[in-house]
This record gives sequence, structure tokens and C-alpha cells, in this order.
Amino acid sequence: MADSRGGQVQQQGKDYVDPPPAPLVDMEELKSWSFYRAVLAEFVATLLFLYILVATVIGNKSQATPCHGVGPLGIAWAVGGTIFVLVYCTAGISGGHINPAVTFGLFVARKVSLVRAVAYMGAQCLGAILGVRIVKNSMKSLYETLGGGANTVAIGYSKSTALGAEIIGTFVLVYTVFSATDPKRNARDSHVPVLAPLPIGFAVFVVHLATIPITGTGINPARSLGAAVIYGNGKAWDDQWIFWLGPFIGALVAAVYHQYILRATAIKALKSFRSNTTK
Repeated sequence: MADSRGGQVQQQGKDYVDPPPAPLVDMEELKSWSFYRAVLAEFVATLLFLYILVATVIGNKSQATPCHGVGPLGIAWAVGGTIFVLVYCTAGISGGHINPAVTFGLFVARKVSLVRAVAYMGAQCLGAILGVRIVKNSMKSLYETLGGGANTVAIGYSKSTALGAEIIGTFVLVYTVFSATDPKRNARDSHVPVLAPLPIGFAVFVVHLATIPITGTGINPARSLGAAVIYGNGKAWDDQWIFWLGPFIGALVAAVYHQYILRATAIKALKSFRSNTTK
């Protein structure tokens, strides 16, 4: 979930390097093999993520009693651990987004171009659909009767509560991504780049603990879309907007908060512009 673009500019008077902002539209990326390699990495990583997630959920529900299944805690560990592993494996290739909301947040912060963001989101959604399809083919009877791992608003909770849970959960995740991959922190703590997948995985873990009872935990539009497409249940589609709007709002707020308030990127750019005009 780190920035996958090459090329960094040493900034005068700093002990760290800030990558230059990504161009809004960079068609040159389409001519690079590394771009397609990164898109493929996002596709495969999201496929594996959805396979493990949905298989774990179905396996837990198939147990005769709650004591025999892994329960919400086990599901949260499985999901958080999988994200840790997949981010670690793909960070050097694609940045390890594995989530359209993360990609959107990085796009808002000018970490990736619009071309790369759209390609990543498409690959993530297709990978999610195929991952869930594999689960359905391998455990068909259980899949059909046990909800297909689809995200829906749980009984007893309103849609506004579910939307709020998705916004807050995604904010925690995307804020963690920005903090874990911050070049300023990486420069001062040499171990941070290696350990960055760990806090990201833990963020996913704790958010699942909090929101599984409410929505089954989306915080990833590709995850919700993949399950809805393959399961095809009406309620999963009725609630689908929550699992897109919520994560995108959460990612937007996290990106603005970290990049433009905590890191004060806009203020720094304005000061740089003023100093250049006065010379």
C-alpha cells in the first residue's frame, strides 16, 4: 500500500525525501511493462484475499456450534493476517493496495495517477469476483446456504449506522496506510519500511473486530462487490451502496487529514510558491 512510482526528489533542508506528486493523467504509464505487472499483482492479491476471507467466513458458519468455529475473532485474525502477508509480498511491485478505497485515498493525495488508480480498481474488482467464484465452486452447497460471505446490514442496525461504521473503519485503515508509508517516518526509523505491512494488517484486524457485528465488515468495495456478484442475493445488492460510499468517504477524509493537515502539503506548496515569486 505504499507509493509504487519511481523517482524521488531530495528536498533541501530535510532529512527525508518526498516523492513528487503523481501527474493527474499519465498516459506514458500504459507503455511500461512495470505498470501491467503492478496491475496483475493487484488482481492476483485481491483474488487470494477474497478466497481466504470468504472461505473462512463460510467455514465458520458451517460449524455445528459457535464453539467449533473460529468466530469473529478468528475471522478478524485471518483477514488481518492475509492483508499483512499480501501487502508484504506486493508492496514492491504495485504498492500493495488490494482495495479500491486505499487506491482512491492515494489518488486524492497525488500518490498515484488517475490512469493507475482506474486500472488498479478494475483489477481489484475482477480479482475479487474470481476469488469468490473459486470459493463457490469448491464449497457450492455450503456457499449457497450460508450467505456467500456477502456484506449486508445486520438486523438491529440502521443503514446510517452501517454507513458510519464503514466510514470510520476505512478511515482507520487508510490513515494507517499513510502513516506507515510516510517518507518522513521512514527516513528517521530505518526499520519502518520493512514493518509497514504489520500495522496495516493490524488495522484491518481491529476494524473487523469492531464492525463484523454491524456490516460483516466491508471497508473494501472490491470485497463487497465480489461477494454480491457471485452470491446474487437481493439484500446484498440493496445495501451495496453503503460499501462503496462509506469506504470512499473514509478514504477521502483520511487522505485529506494526513496529507493536507498533518503533513500540511498545501501550506508547504504555498510557501514554496511565495518564496519563488519573491526571488
